[in-house]
Amino acid sequence: MYYLGLDIGSSSIKAALVAVATGKRIGVVQEPESEMGMLAIKNGWAEQDPDDWWRYVCAAISKLKIAHNITAAEITGIGISYQMHGLVLVDTDGKPIRPSIIWCDSRAVEIGNQAFEEIGKDQCNAHLLNSPANFTASKLKWVKQNESELYKRIDKFMLPGDYIAYKFSNTINTTISGLSEGIFWDFKKDELADFLLDYYGIEKSMVPDIVETFGLQSKVDEKGARESGLAPGTPICYRAGDQPNNALSLNVFNPGEVAGTGGTSGVFYAITDSLSVKESARVNNFAHVNYKKGAAPRIGKLLCINGAGIQYRWLLNNLDVSSYEEMNALASDIPVGSDGVCMIPFGNGAERMLNNRDVGSRLVNINLNNHGKAHICRAALEGIAFSFVYGMEILKSDGIKINVLRVGNDNLFRSGIFSNTIATLLDQDIEIYDTTGAIGAARAAGLHKSDFEKFGSYIMENDYVKTFMPIADKTPYVEAYETWKKELELIINT
Repeated sequence: MYYLGLDIGSSSIKAALVAVATGKRIGVVQEPESEMGMLAIKNGWAEQDPDDWWRYVCAAISKLKIAHNITAAEITGIGISYQMHGLVLVDTDGKPIRPSIIWCDSRAVEIGNQAFEEIGKDQCNAHLLNSPANFTASKLKWVKQNESELYKRIDKFMLPGDYIAYKFSNTINTTISGLSEGIFWDFKKDELADFLLDYYGIEKSMVPDIVETFGLQSKVDEKGARESGLAPGTPICYRAGDQPNNALSLNVFNPGEVAGTGGTSGVFYAITDSLSVKESARVNNFAHVNYKKGAAPRIGKLLCINGAGIQYRWLLNNLDVSSYEEMNALASDIPVGSDGVCMIPFGNGAERMLNNRDVGSRLVNINLNNHGKAHICRAALEGIAFSFVYGMEILKSDGIKINVLRVGNDNLFRSGIFSNTIATLLDQDIEIYDTTGAIGAARAAGLHKSDFEKFGSYIMENDYVKTFMPIADKTPYVEAYETWKKELELIINT
């Protein structure tokens, strides 16, 4: 028997099967094999058709069943991970009334900023743990202000994962974790944020029913079964946004545990039991997957670094090199600190952790007689690693302590230079695991039984790759980081 995991991204849909008995991965597929399309009618806008997600979900399920000769009856539970902060709006027939406004759409920034100012920083921080910013609630307010006729047709709003669960089951519901990522949850009162709905003029009737993150959320109905190829009655047992789900996939649930990712952008997602907020302008706070109403809080503090792997990819495309492996080999011939060369890697738009400054990507201290592409490769790896360390300093100032740091086996963390630099400067082991969001979601379909110890053993036994430990002599790393930080602060303070 198998669990099915789905990861609804903005680039593709990934689907995974794991064995119920062992948690071992059976297979992972992606649909489409190229990237999904995105509609950008205006600068800063980003929309997708929710039914495209569903079409690719169904195609991915079919591909998995064929590849592994598995019948619908053998799939006994479904877990769903999805791109956070998206807005799906449906009418009374459950039909989308417009394309989804997805996570990277920035049209509602000013609406959220105005709400933060008018509601008040203290109330937002104490109750929402965030500014309303450009999150789902602010996007819904944008629709009300700018598409009033469409707004009148809304029956329910949903997050992307809620919509996929609805397509399987014809049941509309959501989770506390999901509502918190849309900034709809009042953590101080531990209930729906009525004051924000009132401020935005959003009808409470639009909010879906709330179900537990782990448990029987709904079941595949006849129509969902025909379209997806699953058996009627198959339970949907788990749903979470991609960053909380990535932490779950790495067995990160408790205070002191931190998950990291190092893809195109970089993320630290740290768990705390505190509702204290000191860095709400630079760090987002969401209900983690194991948050329970009335219990000790489990909050995920999310720090995002836009300029991470995209910097290294840009170098690959623009230096005379053939692969990341060649770049890493070149960098390995250069000492710690890159002989004074510094790369500021923030070339992927405004950085929230830098108070939304767009400082760009910069290469400084180049000596045209002594430095070459090997120095640039080393400086890039170090500069991206330093940005992670800088981000962790912000999280620590927000009350985070690190006992465990687990990361996915991403391109950046595969590099010894990159991982050793972070491990040494943080004085913290970095545990590497070869897993994906879809695999984590599949395993989580069994967590309604609340056996978190068994869940953790699946990850340790099946996914562990290696551990990077701090270098004993950290002096050159500290000196290089301080040089880099001085260069960054010169830019920020200009």
